[in-house]
Amino acid sequence: MGQMTLFLRCFAENGRHDFSVGHCAAGPNAFVQCEATRALRDSGPVESWASGALYDNVTIDGNGLSLANRGSGAQGAGWAAANSVLWQCSAARIRCENPPAAQNWAFGCWGEFEGNGIWRKSNESVSPDSLFAAQVNDRLGDAAAQRLQLMPRRREESSNPPVAKAQQLTAASRHPAPQLADYIASAPTRNPIPAEPGGAERIEQAIKSAFGSSRGNEALTSIPQSAIHNPQSNQSLLTPAAAQKLVITNGWLTCDGRLLIGASTEVNWWRGNIRPSEASAFGAGVTRFAPGRMGRGYTDDLEELADAMVADGQAALDHHYGLWYDRRRDDHERVRRVDGDVWPPFYEQPFARSGQGAAWDGLSRYDLTKFSPWYWSRLKQFADLCDQRGLVLFHQNYFQHNVLEAGAHWADFPWRPANNINDTGFPEPPPYAGDKRIFMAEQFYDVTHPVRRELHRRYIRQCLDNFVDNANVLQFPGAEYTGPLEFVQFWLDTIEEWEQEKRQEIASAPRESGRVNRHRKPLVALSCTKDVQDAVLADAERSALVPRQFERQWRGGRPADTDLAQMAAEYRAKFPGKAIICDFDSGAWAFLCAGGSIPKLPRTTDARLLKAIPRMQPWPSGSGTNRWTLRERGQQCLICLAGGAKAQVDLSEESGVFRAYAVNPRTGELKPRQENIRGGGLAKLLGSEDGLSVVWIVKE
Repeated sequence: MGQMTLFLRCFAENGRHDFSVGHCAAGPNAFVQCEATRALRDSGPVESWASGALYDNVTIDGNGLSLANRGSGAQGAGWAAANSVLWQCSAARIRCENPPAAQNWAFGCWGEFEGNGIWRKSNESVSPDSLFAAQVNDRLGDAAAQRLQLMPRRREESSNPPVAKAQQLTAASRHPAPQLADYIASAPTRNPIPAEPGGAERIEQAIKSAFGSSRGNEALTSIPQSAIHNPQSNQSLLTPAAAQKLVITNGWLTCDGRLLIGASTEVNWWRGNIRPSEASAFGAGVTRFAPGRMGRGYTDDLEELADAMVADGQAALDHHYGLWYDRRRDDHERVRRVDGDVWPPFYEQPFARSGQGAAWDGLSRYDLTKFSPWYWSRLKQFADLCDQRGLVLFHQNYFQHNVLEAGAHWADFPWRPANNINDTGFPEPPPYAGDKRIFMAEQFYDVTHPVRRELHRRYIRQCLDNFVDNANVLQFPGAEYTGPLEFVQFWLDTIEEWEQEKRQEIASAPRESGRVNRHRKPLVALSCTKDVQDAVLADAERSALVPRQFERQWRGGRPADTDLAQMAAEYRAKFPGKAIICDFDSGAWAFLCAGGSIPKLPRTTDARLLKAIPRMQPWPSGSGTNRWTLRERGQQCLICLAGGAKAQVDLSEESGVFRAYAVNPRTGELKPRQENIRGGGLAKLLGSEDGLSVVWIVKE
């Protein structure tokens, strides 16, 4: 029953109905800053019509918190709660329902939500931090409220912190989040209890007094000394030759002898649905799995996906592993799930489950030394199709979204200690900044940690082993990568180590009759911040591993074609042998004429032009403001003119007659100019003051 009872700073483990009130409890009863870990059943009123129950800052780890109709449960409890409140609580599942003639409220709560009760500020922090403390303050003043000694919790906004604040949060993330159990255990340091013995005898003397000197010594030896001096116990993973191989030619990415063109398409990160009317809206997902269902939005038919990319003029698929396996995490909560009742479609992860323990999603923990056969076989199948169809697989080794941004991205991440059996050494429980965000990148990319370093090394080698015979795979450090130079150096060194081992294996393998042992050198791409890219490119040994550049980040808003052209011109001037691509759909004709690879040109672009471009190089002296030029000396030029550029080209170093073609920027089709152009001086072009003009000049 119970009335006017306060449960303050209570902690429970492996319990059932840890914080509950019973049959017709009149209330008020308050549970303030209480926490249950690994709960086996939910908390909340468990029998009929308890009134006036307040759950204030209550956390139920791995189970539910209910103000609801329990139906036939508890011998027909029916409506268990009336006129009760949940304030800033967290649980795996929260039920708040309104019974007849009464109401229940939930303010600032976090979890899976259910019920027709009154919900306010869900998935947000509310003020005051504690409703009970605020009521005490109103009635009795601030001094009385301070005597509650609630454990401080930081709930300030941290979505877009200033640099200084982000540095503080990054430093703080090296330590586990404060725990209520520890706060409770440290109560004696906040309010010391006098423990001076005064005139009382020490236990050794008392035993001797009771048993005599000799028997007393014998009795003492039967008591473990740790029980006297320290009463708290210590808890203590050979395809046929590619039909259309990706090749770096003269600083260009080419396929089947032509410049590779087209957009790239991303895989879905996390969302999905198995309802037929909605599934197809969720894009590509090579490693997405919907049991028993094939097709767009389910388990993709990889041949259909590759055919669709070719038909749509797409050149590459940009793949990284999903944010989480279980789509229950789509709610972006961080709570431990009650059970393993996962929601399809699933976003399979690179690692295999161990069959041991329970991860945060309710399934068994991962083993980071073992790799998921299904995940890697799907990527291998798609890479084989890329080789056959002239497509490219951008294989992002890592996905930075898991170690930054919302805390939910870390909750089910295989590298989190709670989700694997490998002792990865990250703080556990996670230090969610502001009880919301995660700042684990600095630790994740730190390869001085011996366990994590070896796990990273194994994983990177798996990324290489899986595509050892594929020509059309580009290996990237990671999607959204903004990590340190040291990790990229480690990544490149691991690739070089793997490369040397493969060369030695081939050299020492017996040669079979009619067979040539071959090994494809992996194509490695930099998708890093500019400072890291430049540092790697300045390193002669490591730069040799990197055949091209990749620009994903851009400051100052989304870049135009001309912006990307400036970037491409700068890098091709410094590194003429390295191909440069960008991840923006705006990178088209200007980007191309500045030296950029995989430009987003129309799929109807004339094949003659695409075959000619790889023989050309950027021509700095033939370029200028709003003008970019490619040239093959004595043979041809391709000029892109933006608004206001001078419509002319200097052919003073050339001789003979040239045929000029106007290139339609929208279709890539060629229209020959009526009169020819002679070398030996300035040649006028058909320019446009406002729009974009592309002209191809070819020697007759």
